Amino acid sequence: MPSDEPSEPRVDASGARRPRLTPPIADVRRAVRGALAEGFADDTLVLVALSGGADSLALAAATAFEAPRAGLRAGAVIVDHGLQDASDEVAARAAGQARALGLDPVLVRRVVVDGEGGPEASARSARYAALDAAAAETGAAAVLLGHTLDDQAETVLLGLARGSGGGSLSGMAARTGRYLRPLLGIRRATTRQACLDAGLEPWDDPHNADASYARVRVRDHVLPVLEAELGPGIAEALARTAEQLREDEQAFDAQIEEFIEEVCEPAEAGIAISTGWLAANPAALRQRVIRHVVASEFGVSLSRVQTLEVARLVTDWHGQGPVDLPAGVRATRAGRHLVFSTTGSTEVLPHDH
Repeated sequence: MPSDEPSEPRVDASGARRPRLTPPIADVRRAVRGALAEGFADDTLVLVALSGGADSLALAAATAFEAPRAGLRAGAVIVDHGLQDASDEVAARAAGQARALGLDPVLVRRVVVDGEGGPEASARSARYAALDAAAAETGAAAVLLGHTLDDQAETVLLGLARGSGGGSLSGMAARTGRYLRPLLGIRRATTRQACLDAGLEPWDDPHNADASYARVRVRDHVLPVLEAELGPGIAEALARTAEQLREDEQAFDAQIEEFIEEVCEPAEAGIAISTGWLAANPAALRQRVIRHVVASEFGVSLSRVQTLEVARLVTDWHGQGPVDLPAGVRATRAGRHLVFSTTGSTEVLPHDH
């Protein structure tokens, strides 16, 4: 078992810190090594999104070690949300830690959190906008995020509580566009111990102890109760569930992409789907196609209630009127077609093929 006392780091010829290798450090490095084996070109830059907390700090240390061995350059970007007193000092401290690890470049970005959509959603939007801008500015091929297995388990529980369906229960993907999450198989306790073993002092975000946030209540109360009542391994089981559901989501998405053009036709102000095809297929596929078409054509995400209401225009058709959806989108039954439009027009245009 690793000691609770930080090990004394060594310094190599380049001045970089070289801590004694312990199991937690090795686990985090191995996870990062796997994420960086994505076929990046030599000398490609990757950035670590660093808050200074244990998860992102352990990730930064492991990336500083593994990236050069993979022929890559590694830097860091620190986003200062300005939500707490002395947040600029916290950001400056994290930047100093990144430089001491040998990361370069190290960028600090201050963002404005306007509160739109709630504090968590607003902070997240501002953070990702800053990370995207930093990647574009530096030409970074990837941004590494410090989400852990515990974060994944919490995400699944929150999605379950909201009744959000398979898409939410599948949690976070290991890769989404330029974003990599190497630590989804690593426990939060492991990242903290890796920091201690490396002689790194993480910053503890006071928001992580604020019970007004649902995620904090899940972390501090719900998961411990489940572990106590059902036995250990609940977080790992939730993460496995997310992985299995994500595989299912990917399979369905691939199927939909294969035949979506065959079952859809242009409409005057939108798009039409064959009701015969929708009726002939299982509910799971029918409803996914409805959600997919509305999201891709109009940028609108339908709830399950809204999706089922639209589906009844196919499965329980008795002449009912159109279904109004968010953002001015309307679903209408027009003969052998289910038409989605923004103006109410239901005219189906000749198919291109």
